[in-house]
Amino acid sequence: MDTTADQVGFRVKAADGQVRAVDGSQFFRITEPTTKMKLTRCGKLTLGIIVIVTAAVLIGLIAYFVSCGKTSLYYHISFKAKNIDYDLMFEKPYSSQYINLNIKVMSLINETFHGSKLGRQFIKSHVVQVSRTKGKVLIHAVLKFKSCYKNNAAKFRDRIEALLHQKLKGKTGSLSIDSSSFRFSDMPMPTAENLLNTCCGQRTITHSGNKIVGGTNAEEGEWPWQASLQQNNVHRCGATLISNSWLVTAAHCFVNAKNPKEWKASFGLLLNDPQAQRSIDNIIVHENFHYPAHNNDIAVVHLSSPMLYTSDIRRVCLPDASYEFPPNSNAVVTGWGTIKYDGDSPNILQKGMVKIIDNKICNSEQVYGGVITPEMLCAGFLSGRVDACQGDSGGPLVSEDHKGIWFLAGIISWGAECAIPNKPGVYIRVTYFRNWIKSKTGV
Repeated sequence: MDTTADQVGFRVKAADGQVRAVDGSQFFRITEPTTKMKLTRCGKLTLGIIVIVTAAVLIGLIAYFVSCGKTSLYYHISFKAKNIDYDLMFEKPYSSQYINLNIKVMSLINETFHGSKLGRQFIKSHVVQVSRTKGKVLIHAVLKFKSCYKNNAAKFRDRIEALLHQKLKGKTGSLSIDSSSFRFSDMPMPTAENLLNTCCGQRTITHSGNKIVGGTNAEEGEWPWQASLQQNNVHRCGATLISNSWLVTAAHCFVNAKNPKEWKASFGLLLNDPQAQRSIDNIIVHENFHYPAHNNDIAVVHLSSPMLYTSDIRRVCLPDASYEFPPNSNAVVTGWGTIKYDGDSPNILQKGMVKIIDNKICNSEQVYGGVITPEMLCAGFLSGRVDACQGDSGGPLVSEDHKGIWFLAGIISWGAECAIPNKPGVYIRVTYFRNWIKSKTGV
């Protein structure tokens, strides 16, 4: 990106004796008896057989425990709950209706297996979809088991299905299940893991951030929706995964480069060793974005092939247009941007805890003097300290709700240098553009 972008505040920049025990106590030493026992040929042969058999058993046990659990088996189940009316809120995996139903189903399935001989091999279950059938809900769930090589896969599968058939019939706790609707089938690992991790705004790592400018490293899987947008293999901007196929980012990232063939998206903690990469086949810049103005600084990017979700690559939740991020609430900004203005860029993803700042304060004369519009959101500290910087543009500002779900509050857009007093970061307010995002991506 050219230097003009930096001059107007856009953050776009390329980033180039005595045997003792361990505790010190003395071992007992075993001494030879004074009288030696003679072994006959038969005795020697018998002893040899015992040694060989013992060794074989030990090798077998070691092989069993090494291999046990390394292979995972996945199954899809579905069934109708006759006593639950379908509600459109079931389409939103962060809604109370969806979460409460998921808890009921998971408790039922956990109870089924934890009290059985398969309890040690059952790993987890998760509701992955709630669809409608004759006004009631049809629940789809994925089950994950660890397998050991001694198990016959078909027999193992039959035992699981039999246990579920026995449990999922009639009135079961708070669910009234139509047993005739029960379906059970195998699932391939990539598809199953994608579904197990499909819920938005959830993480396997639960630490919070500290700062970008000044440098605090994120951990693997801590911010699984973060992506790097790279032009000709050079990191230019951040982006946020909002579905298997779509990213949201800043429009100004593409001022001088709108050809999708020049771009790719990278996922994972490290820029130089990504977990996954995708080429890009479409870039949609907001039709009312006009460089060098800051308004409508939003774009969506379509991946050439869908990402399969894993524990370390997941989507963020998009808020409804009416969702509110209150002033002074906590948020986290992440990216691979420079750790100081005109400084070096890190290889490890950086994280920073900031506060959302009321637009009235941000528009005060000593801050940004009235240029902050309703489509913008300020975050950081009036004292400086923590801020996004060059190369972070397009990346996410996220906030956690009371249920531990992370929502995309803002898109890193512009600011005066980085982390200086009275000049907090300015972000595109996602709720303001929620309908635009939906119209372009269907998400």
